[in-house]
Amino acid sequence: MDEVDSNLLENYRLSTFYSHAGSPLQNIEQALQYVEVRRFVFLWPVKGIDLPSLWSATAGNRPVVSEHDDPGHVTWGWKDSMLDKRQWYYGKLLRGKATFVSLKTIAYFYALSDRVGDLDDYALAYDDGNLTWEEKSIGDALLKHGALNTIELRRQSKLAVRGAKSRFDSAIASMQRGLWVIPIGISEAGAWKYAFRYELFDRWLPDVVKLARSISIADATKELTSHYLDSVGAAEIKGIAKLFRWKSVHVQGALSRLADEKRASILKDGRWVTSKLEAMKI
Repeated sequence: MDEVDSNLLENYRLSTFYSHAGSPLQNIEQALQYVEVRRFVFLWPVKGIDLPSLWSATAGNRPVVSEHDDPGHVTWGWKDSMLDKRQWYYGKLLRGKATFVSLKTIAYFYALSDRVGDLDDYALAYDDGNLTWEEKSIGDALLKHGALNTIELRRQSKLAVRGAKSRFDSAIASMQRGLWVIPIGISEAGAWKYAFRYELFDRWLPDVVKLARSISIADATKELTSHYLDSVGAAEIKGIAKLFRWKSVHVQGALSRLADEKRASILKDGRWVTSKLEAMKI
């Protein structure tokens, strides 16, 4: 394919971003299936990043609104109700934003992480200068006490003092991006009677850790790139690199392997397209 018609790409994204255009998600079962098919999606659209979101697949192509009674906010309830079910991954993963990932796909992210598959390997990362004291303290608290809600986790990690909230928030977000920690439920704690419960990723999803051991870095990069292209239809190397925080050379390597397997091709304008978009043109 030398070029792609803008209408073709738009129609392709209607089917991947908005759950087959005109058929919004109606219940949690459909939401689970949507994530299973798309592999990874944001909870809400993220400005400047092309990727499907659970909000758009449910509420349609419109901005996220602040009104709590908006029908689109059923997605928030789906997220909360499934945190303790081990049916998908949820956390601040891609670009540090709320992300859903199918369990068969989160292993690829784990294979690319700094993890070595031990509950306390965060301590090694700290010793190597790759984690902050706050991040290590969170890991220590969860390792010692098991799952904790946000309020108790701040206390146990010695981050409940005045002025430490922003440091805790930054650390807990970073620990999610690194797949050290995962939210696993909601507790009626704190002033709002709403607080996440967190656990060590490996203790919550040990099967994912085992699966990740058999996945090479090259295969993980290739498969995640392929799934991304399957969702967006076409993308530039810099856009893929931005989403995953990869070096462009690694993206290029993944795309070259996909081209060899006839799963992607490059356009004259430098964008890469999935073979599924090419199939729509025929």
